[in-house]
Amino acid sequence: MKPALLNEIIEKIKSVRIAIIGDFCLDAYWFIDESKSEISIETGHPTRPVHRQKYSLGGAGNVAGNLAAMGVKDIRVFGVTGSDPFGEEMISIMKRTGINTHNMLVQAENWSTHVYIKPVAGEIEQSRIDFGNFNSLSDQTADTLIENLCREASEVDLVIINQQVMSGIHTLHLREKLVDVIARFNEKVFIADSRHFTDFYRGTYRKMNDVEAVRLCGLQKVTEDVVSYKEVIDAAEKLFERFRKPLLITRGSRGSIVTDDKGISEIAGLMIMAQTDTVGAGDSYLAGASAALAAGYTLETAGEFGSFVAGVTVQKLFQTGTATPEEILTIGSDPDYIYNPELAEDARQAKYHGRSEIEIINKWPDNLNIRYAIFDNDGTVSTLREGWEHIMAPMMVKAILGPNYLEADESTLKKVSSRVDELIDKTTGVQTLMQMKMLAGLIMEFGFVPEDQILDEYGYKEIYNNDLMQMVRQREEKLRNGELLPEDLTIKNAILFIKTLYDRGIKLYLTSGTDEEDVRHEANALGYDHFFEDRIYGSVGDINKEAKRIVLDRILDSIGESEAGSIVTFGDGPVEIRETRKRGGNTVGIASNELRRYGLNQAKRTRLIKAGADIVVPDFSQSEVLLEFLNCKAHASSQV
Repeated sequence: MKPALLNEIIEKIKSVRIAIIGDFCLDAYWFIDESKSEISIETGHPTRPVHRQKYSLGGAGNVAGNLAAMGVKDIRVFGVTGSDPFGEEMISIMKRTGINTHNMLVQAENWSTHVYIKPVAGEIEQSRIDFGNFNSLSDQTADTLIENLCREASEVDLVIINQQVMSGIHTLHLREKLVDVIARFNEKVFIADSRHFTDFYRGTYRKMNDVEAVRLCGLQKVTEDVVSYKEVIDAAEKLFERFRKPLLITRGSRGSIVTDDKGISEIAGLMIMAQTDTVGAGDSYLAGASAALAAGYTLETAGEFGSFVAGVTVQKLFQTGTATPEEILTIGSDPDYIYNPELAEDARQAKYHGRSEIEIINKWPDNLNIRYAIFDNDGTVSTLREGWEHIMAPMMVKAILGPNYLEADESTLKKVSSRVDELIDKTTGVQTLMQMKMLAGLIMEFGFVPEDQILDEYGYKEIYNNDLMQMVRQREEKLRNGELLPEDLTIKNAILFIKTLYDRGIKLYLTSGTDEEDVRHEANALGYDHFFEDRIYGSVGDINKEAKRIVLDRILDSIGESEAGSIVTFGDGPVEIRETRKRGGNTVGIASNELRRYGLNQAKRTRLIKAGADIVVPDFSQSEVLLEFLNCKAHASSQV
């Protein structure tokens, strides 16, 4: 989606009018601090002191809250609360948010406001306490809801039907009445997101997740099961044939599938670098897609916009988050997508070029004309820094635990280590300063180190760099002494491959997330810096300047975007692969085993395919076959 279109959607949805009828809930986060606990005189058990509490809209309320946060001005909600303090809190939040609540009814008997109380102790969300499980909607309340909806349906652009719980408003009596309303206003778009009654709501668009979709087609799946691409496509085809109305099927990190009379469209998932909390993500997607549909956009555009909204909210922890226009623009103007997730996670699906080790992900044009080649340095060419993760990980764990490092119990240590491993895995290829900035965020999140003792990203980078450079300098000394050779510290045939490209007139660039001065020094030590002439780039100590993006921008500026197809990038990290793909270049993922210096690293293969690699190779050992595949054999030796 072009930024101009994204801006246009955000502007247009401000004037749409949307009604929501459904199960309105309240999410309550109670943050417990055991330091103030005492033994209760009455029970003899320790108390659970709540340090602070936070309330947010859930269920249909979360959909409404997302619409309001996006800038929709006319949101009308049709639901039921109990005559209890939680109901008053829900209505108060809605009013503050700008949601029209005059159709929210109070049923005094046999009804409690639906509330999900989530106690949080430390970093762990504990067993939930639920209100509303024994609700029973009266026919009189149902009739009033339907009458109110009929009175206002003609005034809105779209109606969302939300069904969250079995003890909510969706009794058989209300469902039958609501189907009559859908038929009566058949020119109106109704979109149903129903956990239990999707089949019932005839005449509606439907939003569901992949597990719900395949269940409707008779497959036995539980929420945790993986639904394959083939299964979800088959389900989309069958369900559209059954309902004859558009479908939106979400797939978590794997994106979504949308289906209408124009066919099936796949919307790629977003690569999210930060920690995520998927609670309410489906509601956010529904809100974004509904707003775009109400503004008159296509189903595919609506699904993509919904993905951006959900991509913002999943990054908001311990809350059913919402997304502002500014946040949607930030994530949607330059999104990082996840490509080919099924292939990435299942090596059995791999297809190779002939009998070679070249795995083909995307077919290149036959007339490929490579004139520019960008190489990532660490892990793609050089292994001088091999093992950096094993230096960074313990350094980060120590920084997070601070004074508690030696005394931390096994459970805490495991939890911290897991988060550190996740951070490193997601940020491989990102400049060190950004990794350290994210470390500072983790330190603050875990809370073991007092805020006034937390360093900035530059302070943590210095600690890490001192440890890393001790290892690097030892290896360089062995290189100088002849105890190691350049081929002992580079990926198999990498230097020979680079020389071949250079000799054939390809203009070469070298880039890294490492400091530029260190990249130049290490390339010189290993003897390949002269092939890149002065085109060696690294981090410049500015967290706002991504070195690899700058390289690609400079290349495009010099040769023109129309000739981006003449660029090929070789990299073992997702950043250089993603950025090249965005700009229309060709990408070769180097899934290198840095310890052996040859052979395939399956974890890298997965990351590189998801980042958008066109082909994946383990190393440069089959350089002649790779050159032929790149259509580089016929190049003259004249420099470009």
